[in-house]
Order: sequence, then structure tokens, then C-alpha cells
Amino acid sequence: MNRIVTLLVTGFLAFLLLQSTMFVVDQKHYAIVFALGEVREVISEPGIHFKLPPPFQNVLSLDKRILTIDTPDADRFITAEKKNILVDAFVKWRITNPRLYYVSFNGDENRARDRLNQIIKAALNDEITKRTVREVISGERGKVMQAIVSKVVTEANQIGVGIVDVRLKRVEYVEQINNSVYERMKAERTRVANELRSTGSAESEKIRADADRQRTVILAEAFRDAEKIKGEGDAKASEIYAQAFGKNPEFYKFYRSLEAYRATFRNRGDVMVLDSGSEFFKYFRAPGGAAAPAPSKK
Repeated sequence: MNRIVTLLVTGFLAFLLLQSTMFVVDQKHYAIVFALGEVREVISEPGIHFKLPPPFQNVLSLDKRILTIDTPDADRFITAEKKNILVDAFVKWRITNPRLYYVSFNGDENRARDRLNQIIKAALNDEITKRTVREVISGERGKVMQAIVSKVVTEANQIGVGIVDVRLKRVEYVEQINNSVYERMKAERTRVANELRSTGSAESEKIRADADRQRTVILAEAFRDAEKIKGEGDAKASEIYAQAFGKNPEFYKFYRSLEAYRATFRNRGDVMVLDSGSEFFKYFRAPGGAAAPAPSKK
């Protein structure tokens, strides 16, 4: 009985000893093996590995995946023209040298993030202070990013970190400058609008003046043509009258007298006081229009 108990205890102790010497490394982590506080081995391949039991050797896991630093608040920087802008950036990074990374931060990821934030802010400040807002936002944004990445990569390599990507998410003015920029934009748009209105008004006056000129020319030409046609008609009528008068002068005189009578006695209320012996009534006195003696006065 005692022997069985001894075997069980021995087996349990052996199991605990075996368990303390075995550890598993997955594909998402590095494993650092320590011996009395010193780094003895860095394991990056996944699988089952063995070590001495504590306290002779211990194991620390480090994440080997791509990590992200995305600050919730934008940082303020001063451009070359002494304007304050807010810049919000994010960084993709990973551990490339586990031994150097552990020596730099003792395996503390928060310390590593703080250090990377400082490196990124310093790089941003160096590049933004040399450029204007326009260059940072659009003109030389590609060059700014290349310079920032170059500086960040160089310093990150010294702490065992590899930089995958650095991007600017947002670049904008601070609130006070935003108001002045909006006012300046508003004034510029107002100036352009007024200029367009002035140009439109000038074009309107030009078109109106041209239309008035064309109207005057058209009316003048129409009046000229009308007078010409009227003159031609009067000339033709005079020619016809002359021909008719030449063929039968007496009939022409009679016809003209009838027209005169019709025009004179158009209204019943018209009153004329004339001498009965007037030439105007000669066709009333004699059918042939011959002169007749005037009536005697008694």
C-alpha cells in the first residue's frame, strides 16, 4: 500500500516536473527563455519546446502580429508660416527583434507604445515646421510621409521594432484659425460673386445696347424702305393720273370733283358757307360742267 502511494506521489511529481519543463509556442507569438534573469534563447517557430523548470528558466511570450497605434486625440504642431494645425496619425508596427525589444522595454507593450508615440511626434514636428499648411495637406504630402517614415523606421530599429506603415488621418486648423480661414474664404467667395455680378451686368448692358442699336437700325431701314415704296407708289399713281388726265381731262376733273363732294359731305351735320357761283359747284349747276349764270339777286 505504501509502495502504491509512493508511486502515485512520484508520478504526480514527475508530471509536474515535466509540465514545468514543457511550453507551447503558437504562430502569433515569440517566446523568450530566461535563465536567472538573462535572455538565453528566442524562439520564433511554433511548436512544443522544453526548458529547465523554474526558477532555473522562465518563458515570456511577445506578440509577433502587426499592431496599431491610433491616438484618440490629435496633436498640435506649428508650420513654417507659424500657424497651428492639428495632426492625427496612426502607425502600424510589429516586433522584429524580440531580444532588443525586451532589453528596451522589459517586454512591456505600453512602454513600447509610449516610446513610438514620442518618436512619431518628433518626426512629425521636424517635417511640419519646415513646410507650409498647403504643402503638408496636399502639395508635398507624399514627401512629408516619406521623410517621417524614414526617421521613424531608423529610430524604431534601435529598439527592436519594425514600422509597417505611417499615415496622416487628419490635418486641420485649430478652432481659432478655422474661424479666420472660413471668414477669409467667405470674403473671397463674396468677391468672386460680386465680380461675376459686375461682369454679368456689363454684359447685360452691352447686349441691351446692341439690341437697341439693332432695333434703331431695323426701324430706320424699315422707314426708309416704306418711304421708298410709298414714293414709288405715289409716282406710279401720279403717272396713272397723268395718263388718265391726258386721255380725258374733263372726265378726270369730274371724277376728282365727285371725290371732293364725297369727302366734303361725309357727315350730315357738316355745314359749309360758299357762294353759289363758286367753281366748287359747277357740276351741280350743269351736267357737263359748263359754267352757268349765277342766279340773279332781287
